[in-house]
Amino acid sequence: MINPEDNKSTSVIQRTTDYEPPRDISHFLIGRPLATADAPHQTIGKAIGLAVFASDALSSTAYATQEILVILAAAGTIAFGYAFPISIAIVILLAIVSLSYEQTIHAYPDGGGAYIVSRDNLGEFPALTAAAALLMDYILTVSVSIASGVAQIVSAYPELFQYRIAIAIACVLFVMLINLRGVKESGAAFAIPTYFFIVLMFLTVSIGIFRYFTGTLGLVIDPPTLEHLGETVSVVTPFLLLHAFSSGTAALTGVEAISNGITAFKEPRSRNAGITLIWMAVILGSLFLGISFLTTHIGAVPSEAETVISQLARTIFNGRGTLYLGVITGTTVILIMAANTAFADFPRLSAMAAKDGFLPRQLTYRGSRLVYSYGIITLAIIASLLIISFQASVTRLIPLYAIGVFLSFTLSQAGMARRWWKIGHLAPGVEIKERGSTIRYEKNWQFKMVVNGFGSLCTAVVMCVFAVTKFEDGAYIVLFLMPLLIGLFSMIHRHYSGVASRLSLEHYGEPPPYTGRHRVIVPVSNVHQGTLAALRYAHMLSDDVTAVHVSMDPDETEKVQRKWQTWGKSTRLVVVASPYRLFLEPLLGYIEEIIATRQSNETITIVVPQFVPSKRIFNALHMQTADMLRKELLSKPGVVITDVPYQIP
Repeated sequence: MINPEDNKSTSVIQRTTDYEPPRDISHFLIGRPLATADAPHQTIGKAIGLAVFASDALSSTAYATQEILVILAAAGTIAFGYAFPISIAIVILLAIVSLSYEQTIHAYPDGGGAYIVSRDNLGEFPALTAAAALLMDYILTVSVSIASGVAQIVSAYPELFQYRIAIAIACVLFVMLINLRGVKESGAAFAIPTYFFIVLMFLTVSIGIFRYFTGTLGLVIDPPTLEHLGETVSVVTPFLLLHAFSSGTAALTGVEAISNGITAFKEPRSRNAGITLIWMAVILGSLFLGISFLTTHIGAVPSEAETVISQLARTIFNGRGTLYLGVITGTTVILIMAANTAFADFPRLSAMAAKDGFLPRQLTYRGSRLVYSYGIITLAIIASLLIISFQASVTRLIPLYAIGVFLSFTLSQAGMARRWWKIGHLAPGVEIKERGSTIRYEKNWQFKMVVNGFGSLCTAVVMCVFAVTKFEDGAYIVLFLMPLLIGLFSMIHRHYSGVASRLSLEHYGEPPPYTGRHRVIVPVSNVHQGTLAALRYAHMLSDDVTAVHVSMDPDETEKVQRKWQTWGKSTRLVVVASPYRLFLEPLLGYIEEIIATRQSNETITIVVPQFVPSKRIFNALHMQTADMLRKELLSKPGVVITDVPYQIP
């Protein structure tokens, strides 16, 4: 082992660069670059936080009721009366999950998503399962919310139906661009539309309820044709009700987003995030119940041609007037903005997993606006491919959606229950520092453990119901992809662990001496100024320099030899005849011979002269010898490939 006291003469010089990125088109698209010191100023308050992290959950009110009706349609319109009782059950579940996550927020002030909670309390495999579930959920959040938003546009303008996929992809790219500008700017940009939607929807529900109790609320005029995908049943069965319940639980998607994004809030972070979560739960529950109640009393029917929200708005406001268009506009915008929640959380989660070595390390990179740019772009690409594959159909995408959400709910709450159990078995005054938080004894740990344990049980039951009832509709795809993702995480982790083990200096002993023999080989195709520049650099490295010329044309070879007598400066030249007019293979063969006979402390450097034309387009006119050699010899230990650029004006 090395004793640090032996290296007291080693100096470390700290410098800060004065370089600032020059202005280019990216400044216009995503804004000027931000320094790392600007990070504390990019945090957000409760009002903006609601727009950033709650838009996904709030937007689900636009399609959750419709998805319940789609399933109940199997028994005919008579079954639509069950929509409101099912909605009540879903809101009760929402209250349980929200209370559980409120505890998580205070327990993990640095971000307590399902991945971190599972990692600290349940182990690696549950953590990877939670990560796979959440990453898939965020991808589906973008796909479902954008597709649902486009469905609102198509409801108001049916002639756009054939262009829905192109419109959806354009919306994904727009939200991606806004998020590349940073959390603070994306939140400010989306705050006004979020509150516009909330105000208009509360106005719509309030007027609808008032008209219902005063007897002036009629039925939908000219409702679309009732659509049902699947087999019909003659009676309402428990399985049908469970199926409808599982579809409606899409209303809970996005509840976990705030616990994942605590670090984006201003101090005190946990308090601000917790209050925002309560606001979101109250608004979501109120709107969802109101919409479900009114929908069952106006005779709305599920349809791809016109959404339930559209039918509800034109019935309450007596036509497609200004308020109707306002509701459709607000709903469309909030649905598109729901993707913003995924764009805020997917990059954060992927960066955490990448930091732990389960995803490519590039995902930990913060771009010029202090956001995880690679994660944002990756999410946009995958979500766009999903929209194309499923033809931007909300009904076809929903079965893939909520199973991952409830799996992450279950693991997160089980992890929290385990955490409270550990806290209850600590002696008062004892603290244990874990990777994600610090645990210490708390008096009321039993109550908190029961709350999280009950929440985990409830969401586990819903997850099983969802897996069974939605299996044939597409849930099997998620169940199939989950193990593949976990396997991919493990494979990446094994690679990084193996690399780290091979590079580790633990038990390495003394560093190798900076001495040894150095042999340099210079490939020569012709003798010119670029060749002489490479030759000069080669002699700066070592006195043992050999030039190698591959002979494919005897006349050209003779010219090279004559020039070498004049310009070679006593450097030996090896001519390798190539009867089949090959260049790379004979050169590699010669280098392999040198490698086979080299000494144990000998390093071989291949110095390659490389032309640098004044215009990049002319690179295609020259052989990229250095690149070819690098590709072939990178796996050879003790071999270095260096190209010496020679700029041609």
